[in-house]
Amino acid sequence: MSAAKASGASAGPGGAGDLSSQRALSGGLPRRLAAESPAILVIGDVMLDGWWSGTIERLCREAPAPVVDVTSREFAPGGAANTAMNLAALGARVSVAGIIGTDDAGATLRRKLEAAGIDLKHLHSHPDMVTTTKIRISSGGQVMLRIDDSATAVPAAALAALASSVRAAVGHQDAVLVCDYGTGVLAGPVRAALGEALRVAETGVGSVADRPLTVVDAHDPRPWAGLRPDLVTPNAQETARLLDLRLAEGNGRVETVTGHRDALLSSTGARAVVVTLDRDGTVLFAADGTTHRTWARPAAEKQASGAGDTFVAALTLARSAGLPLTASLDLAQAAADVVVHQPGTSVCSTAQLARHLESFADTALSADELVLQVSAHRAHGQRIVLTNGCFDVLHSGHTRYLNQAKQLGDVLVVALNSDDSVRRLKGPGRPINPGADRAAVIAALSCVDYVTIFDTPTASPLIRQIQPDIYAKGGDYTPEMLAETDAVEEYGGRVVILDYVAERSTTAVVQRIRDGAVANPGS
Repeated sequence: MSAAKASGASAGPGGAGDLSSQRALSGGLPRRLAAESPAILVIGDVMLDGWWSGTIERLCREAPAPVVDVTSREFAPGGAANTAMNLAALGARVSVAGIIGTDDAGATLRRKLEAAGIDLKHLHSHPDMVTTTKIRISSGGQVMLRIDDSATAVPAAALAALASSVRAAVGHQDAVLVCDYGTGVLAGPVRAALGEALRVAETGVGSVADRPLTVVDAHDPRPWAGLRPDLVTPNAQETARLLDLRLAEGNGRVETVTGHRDALLSSTGARAVVVTLDRDGTVLFAADGTTHRTWARPAAEKQASGAGDTFVAALTLARSAGLPLTASLDLAQAAADVVVHQPGTSVCSTAQLARHLESFADTALSADELVLQVSAHRAHGQRIVLTNGCFDVLHSGHTRYLNQAKQLGDVLVVALNSDDSVRRLKGPGRPINPGADRAAVIAALSCVDYVTIFDTPTASPLIRQIQPDIYAKGGDYTPEMLAETDAVEEYGGRVVILDYVAERSTTAVVQRIRDGAVANPGS
């Protein structure tokens, strides 16, 4: 699929992508994306990460500092180079544009990128450049020290060579991913050359419909606003600097960022902004009004680095291959969740991502198992939200509604109608997908904590057993219309009716599939 189509409205939230996203988080999706093999240029600050570990048994004589006897030395591409490694591991055809030195670190970095099959004809070496290196020294699983080595200035000749190279590199790419860590490699000449190559003037006026998908991952996205990027991905600290404010911890950060969505879109010049909030997942704001949350599945503190690189790589791959924006975001969150469980600077491969998503199969809990889990959460003061439905063919109305439900409390439980129950409700031709498949896809959504399947005419018996703090329902309902309302009110729970998305209907999607029709944007 061309990048123009991927970045256009037809692949956006609610567009034609709804037909392709019914299995958006199934284990087979990473393999299908890898088969697309989009061509992606990564331009930016390539680095070499070192992970040295050893034992500590004494203090040095010169100062009260521990002596680390190094037992292992490992090196991995870092920064923009790690992003490129992730893209290659996920099946993209990757080119890297950047500047390194002719030093040992540069030679090591070049060898590792070449071994991954990455095109390096736009990676320039200069004798007066120092390859940026970050060495972490650890003992007993704890990082004790990080040593950074980088150039104080980037040679003008190297900048000129990279700028010239960028003009040629952009052609025939499905996506261009800018990784700007602020070292000076992407200074004015290079940024201007990229703008010229993308046919976007520095004033932000003028572009062509078939330009590559443009993603900016920068410490400061504002200098890149003239490119009018399709996506920018600031983290919490970068967002705070953009907004000139302090972000509170926890969910307060989401509320603060959401209140400044217009300022973020305006200052970055982007069609969509994805703010990454580490343990709190991500939040998306698009110029068309779309919002979307993901929730991270964090690991215990480990020696992990580069989850943000994995996230932006998976997001760029999915969008350049034509996956809808919200589904791309959930996929990228899943890839980041894989990496945070791995030590060092690591990547998420197609096989790893597929296994991670496939692990959600057969994850539906019985009602008795669910009671035990919910009781543990309630003991920690967490609010339980429950919703139910068939969720036969997943579409953007579902994901929007489930995102809203999650934000009503701390733990979201989704109860699925059994296959027999769906047939009773929808007719003999349904469900399209059996209960195990529906449960696996719903469980893979980052906003969902638990899935269960019920076979009763209504969810009332399950509600009485679980006693959620909030029972959420999406659709054209009032609480009085719901059979479950009495069960909720018996124990003092609350019924919340979420947004009704009239133009999103599973029945309509199924009918379009059976008719062989292609959805129009917004249909």
